[in-house]
Amino acid sequence: MNTTLLTGLLPRAALSAEAFGDVPDAWLFPEEAAALSGAIERRRREFATVRHCARVALTALGRPAGPMIPGKRGAPTWPEGVVGSMTHCDGYRAAVVSRRIDIAALGIDAEPHMPLPPGLLGRIASPRERDHLEALRQAHPALHWDRLFFSAKESVYKTWFPLTRTWLDFREAEVVLEPYRQTFRARLLRTGHDDEGRPLHAFEGRWRVGRRLVVTAVSYGVSAFAQGRVRRDTVYGRG
Repeated sequence: MNTTLLTGLLPRAALSAEAFGDVPDAWLFPEEAAALSGAIERRRREFATVRHCARVALTALGRPAGPMIPGKRGAPTWPEGVVGSMTHCDGYRAAVVSRRIDIAALGIDAEPHMPLPPGLLGRIASPRERDHLEALRQAHPALHWDRLFFSAKESVYKTWFPLTRTWLDFREAEVVLEPYRQTFRARLLRTGHDDEGRPLHAFEGRWRVGRRLVVTAVSYGVSAFAQGRVRRDTVYGRG
């Protein structure tokens, strides 16, 4: 698997693929094409390219790729036993997948490394979060911390939703960004449980800035194999 901007942000059991532009020969299953009925050409190209990335990652995982149709709130459907996440922004498309036995949920997001539109931060950040971002801006003015903050919240939501099948508002997760380790922590401010009934209190994530992009990633419920502490044949048996 080729190195991507996501490499190092997620456990080794998570496989990713990316594209820095639309793939001309990216194709869609008929069910996927039907889901795009009436979409403009730009939307069709990014939709096809990000699914091309997902199919590349699934092939590396050893899984056949079927239709990945947007479900509730636009979340993609994945093959049985697979978890994953997709993201796209201007100049970038990416997907990440893993076996569910290795990682319970994944969330990734990419954004252009530029300031948020005026007024948006006030709608998604609490006063304490805004103070935190202002302190980061003063200490490290070269980074657009508001955009990184927004991306982290998007990755948190993409991790939360497949576990709970419920909405999570921007104000229902308090995010703290760590500038030196390039990590972040999201404290969840509403009640939620994963698909095994375990309460969800917080998510941990990592971030990277490069190629004029901000990329964030969250993984939840990571096995010892996925963390690289033991070999798969030791834990699960060969094959």
